[in-house]
Amino acid sequence: LAACLDSDDTRTTSFVESADAAQPFPANYKPEILAFFKTYLNNPVGVHEAAIAEPMQRTVGGRVRYVSCLRFAERQSDGSYREPRERGVLFVGGRLERILPNAAEECAGAAYTAFPELEKMTR
Repeated sequence: LAACLDSDDTRTTSFVESADAAQPFPANYKPEILAFFKTYLNNPVGVHEAAIAEPMQRTVGGRVRYVSCLRFAERQSDGSYREPRERGVLFVGGRLERILPNAAEECAGAAYTAFPELEKMTR
């Protein structure tokens, strides 16, 4: 299909994003995170100690991306709570792309604020 895009051999077509491409700030990061975590967590009800850091530019996989950091304790199936854990949320093109489960480096120095919306989630 790529050959169908252009018949002029003097121009090239690339689907590879430039590593230097400027990334837009993820303006709707909180609603996107809430929508994603509703399916990401086994039980989105009863999350405790939720905190979020505003998206900041970090280098992930050799590319500058926006990462928002979360800290939360989720309820386990027996009703107990897991120790609070930290996750990074990676944004590409201003949209949530994926969760970074081991985000200690990306979240170093993050300025967390309360995230009560995560604690109020329902099924």
